[in-house]
Amino acid sequence: MKALRSVPLLTLLALTSCGIPATGVVQAGGPASGTLPMTQVYFVENGALVAMPRTTELPGDPEAALRLLMAGPLEGEGRLGGLLTEVPGLPTSAALPTATADAPGKPSSDAPTVTVEGATMTIELPPGMDTLSDTGVRQMICTAAAAYRLTRPSVDAVTAEVTDGAGRRVRGSDEGCPDR
Repeated sequence: MKALRSVPLLTLLALTSCGIPATGVVQAGGPASGTLPMTQVYFVENGALVAMPRTTELPGDPEAALRLLMAGPLEGEGRLGGLLTEVPGLPTSAALPTATADAPGKPSSDAPTVTVEGATMTIELPPGMDTLSDTGVRQMICTAAAAYRLTRPSVDAVTAEVTDGAGRRVRGSDEGCPDR
């Protein structure tokens, strides 16, 4: 009986002394963070708006969500890979630093800017984005409002005014934006 009690101890000693050297902490990226934050980006499929989830580094930021919208749908996305957008993409210069770079913390002049006061937001498009259709405006309102609601879920309706590069103003709300 005494011999049987020492078997687990002998096994433990054998495993801990098997010749594998001890190592220190091995750096392998950032800490585990769980799931990545998602926001809904609205595209067009068969003439109707559809929400597509996108990962975002800035949950709750309408400007970041609009940049995802302007990047366009992913290849093969949608039921038959037929998602479209009526929102023009960002010019490639928006992603590249220029000799006359904008001030730190100031958004690129090629990207939309969003100002929020309570449940009302103003979306100003850069010059040159003056051919936005009503569907394109709706995509922008739904996308910006969905991002805003990520950090403010108790807000009833979000009202937005979109001003395009030509000065045309269109007002709407996120009521009626599809969930998914």
